[in-house]
Amino acid sequence: MRVTTIAKDLFERGAPFEVYDEIKAHGIRIDALVNDAGQGQYGQFTTTDIQRELDIIQLNIGAYVTFTKLFLQEMVARQRGKILQVSSLGAEIPGPLQAVYHGTKAFVTSFTEAVREETKESGVTITILEPGVTDTDFFHKADMERAKLVAEGPKADPAKVAKDGYEALMAGQDKIISGFLNKAQAVLGHVLPDSTVAAIMHKQAEPVDGNESAR
Repeated sequence: MRVTTIAKDLFERGAPFEVYDEIKAHGIRIDALVNDAGQGQYGQFTTTDIQRELDIIQLNIGAYVTFTKLFLQEMVARQRGKILQVSSLGAEIPGPLQAVYHGTKAFVTSFTEAVREETKESGVTITILEPGVTDTDFFHKADMERAKLVAEGPKADPAKVAKDGYEALMAGQDKIISGFLNKAQAVLGHVLPDSTVAAIMHKQAEPVDGNESAR
């Protein structure tokens, strides 16, 4: 197996197009696309950095949309291919203290469901993976390590989450929520009023030091 590494800053709007162009220049055909780049920012929306949030929106939404369009067009033309969109359990529930992140993941899930319907007769399968709290560097980059659900709660093994996503992708499933407790939380999120779910999530996301402002 040959691995080709292309380093680009996906916070930049043009970077996904540059990645695509380099892949084409290498003569590589993408049969399976995994969109998994994403970051978040912890804190009250009124105090967090808007420039950082706009970068996150570009990364979590703009890059996904660009990569999906460019490679899906090729897959539809070939009438075969697979795409895995890494969304989040956060797509199913409101996320106080990480409002922009949850909003971007809600977009990813909704966007993917719509595009999948449009292309359902194309021979291409598009799968959504929604993990919960996972033991990765995400929370350090989001300055979220002091949140109760991160500092005190269980974290999923990233290898197990990746395995769930891979198996769902290869099986052509529409969506998988990784982890039994996350599945249960998603169900509750659809049953309880949004205001109740938001209040519960706010409590879980509170910092252990009691200070909700971004550092």
